[in-house]
Amino acid sequence: MAAPKGNQFWKLAPTMGRKPKWEDPEVLREACEEYFEHIVSTPLQEQTVIAFQGIPTFVDVSKMRTMSIQGLCVFLGIVRSTWKQYCEKEDFSTVCEYVEQTMYDYKLTGASAGLLNPSILARDLKLSDKIETDVTSGGKRIKNDWHIHPVSTNKGKADAEV
Repeated sequence: MAAPKGNQFWKLAPTMGRKPKWEDPEVLREACEEYFEHIVSTPLQEQTVIAFQGIPTFVDVSKMRTMSIQGLCVFLGIVRSTWKQYCEKEDFSTVCEYVEQTMYDYKLTGASAGLLNPSILARDLKLSDKIETDVTSGGKRIKNDWHIHPVSTNKGKADAEV
């Protein structure tokens, strides 16, 4: 059955779309800090064998867990596009920047200390050792009049004798 003509049922809707999960930037900051605490307090565990006087013993070794925006989003129960929307809101931009700077520093410190894989984090943090070389002369191509000819060091010996 179709709605009657001239209806205005749309006016009965209290809001358009879903209510935001966080309306206060401080509450979002606290939730993000819970994620930080979770990462620090629940390190990864690796089982290692240590031998003392020929007797092997299995030992759990704690490994530093890294922080990421993706992990934060899973922890908060949101998707990455929602995080980006919060970052674009004027009220939340400072909190988002604080969170991203905290993660950056945590990763950089962990990689510098050898606790996290520096190769992976260098790419994640967009760190690189690029060297750019200008092979032009003032924006103009360098003229090349060189002619390269093969040189033989056999001085008269046949190729079969070499």
